[in-house]
Amino acid sequence: MKLLFTANRFPYPPYRGDKLKIYHLAKRLAARHELHLVTFLQDKTDLQYLPELQRIFKEIHLVPLSRLQSYGNSLMAFFHKEPFQVRYFHSKAMAEKITWLRQQHRYDAVHVQHLRMAQYWADYKDTPRILDLPDAYSLYWKRRVNGARGLLKAFNRMEQRRVSAYEQVLKAYELSLVCSREDLSYLEQEQGIGNVRLLPNGVDLDTFSADAHDYTQNKTILFTGNMDYAPNVDAVLYFVREIFPLIREQAPGVEFVIAGQRPVKKVQALAAADIRVTGFVKDLAEWYARAAIVVAPLRFGAGTQNKVLEAMAMGVPVVSRNIGFNGLNIASGEGVVLATETQSFADTCLALLQSQDYRQQVGAAGRQAIRSQFDWNVVAVLLEQYFMEITGA
Repeated sequence: MKLLFTANRFPYPPYRGDKLKIYHLAKRLAARHELHLVTFLQDKTDLQYLPELQRIFKEIHLVPLSRLQSYGNSLMAFFHKEPFQVRYFHSKAMAEKITWLRQQHRYDAVHVQHLRMAQYWADYKDTPRILDLPDAYSLYWKRRVNGARGLLKAFNRMEQRRVSAYEQVLKAYELSLVCSREDLSYLEQEQGIGNVRLLPNGVDLDTFSADAHDYTQNKTILFTGNMDYAPNVDAVLYFVREIFPLIREQAPGVEFVIAGQRPVKKVQALAAADIRVTGFVKDLAEWYARAAIVVAPLRFGAGTQNKVLEAMAMGVPVVSRNIGFNGLNIASGEGVVLATETQSFADTCLALLQSQDYRQQVGAAGRQAIRSQFDWNVVAVLLEQYFMEITGA
């Protein structure tokens, strides 16, 4: 098949969720199909990575979109009904590029990434299209409303209403995909959208895999993620202020490591004798290998968290709240132990830190779950099947 990927961000290097997913799926599909890419170019330094993408895509079309233009789009969103996130990626040049591509090529199907890009293919019903979403975006914003106060809460409520209304665009596509069962159920039951299927997030087992994890380690608690992402920032602040003191009382000498790029000032300020803020880490697998446990104390957000999947692949036990756990299609203890309250979260961390056997049991179960459900090779085959379904191939 000749497939066009329409991405909201230049999909390399694969360090964040939206770039990571496109890169790994396309890398695997390229072995069997002819792939083309159209995406925005917001940072000219990304051009150095073109050779990496040219190994995957036969044609690559870049549409410049400056951050200044995007900020202007966001300001103008007050005069439109679309969500601010959608207006941020509004581009006449992208619309014109897609019109031109349709004249030059006959694609068997189109992969459209994120609700932000739905605006560009919603009306082209003569081409089979898949809209691939990281999560139920309206659910994500609903949770942001619940976790905010004052003017931020008012803005989040406005954006949630806009996203909820705009999400009906999913019905214009042959198929829409989300990464967790929780998000799928929400779109079906709360939004009345029926053409939704499951495409899990994945893990690159060439990067996040180890023959054996060292379960004798019991001093390092790890959190990973982009540290300018609001749910991650809230999660580490919550952990340091409310959970970590409870752990420290019972486990002296334990260290909390926050590993992730672009830490905002509030995160940087957490650094202390027993709290390390690393900033950008080129090889996260090294930190997973050092960790006794990984924590995912997220209080809002949606979808499946890459940090959870990566830790599971490395055999590291994870302690998680509902967000990061719901939708994984596993039971508590199969790589991830569910703990929904502050005290129970701390108690679960302590139980794992104090028992090598418990860490090994949970970690081994996580590895098995990853290999059966979340290997990118497995996920890419499922996406391929969806393409065949909508094209009748």
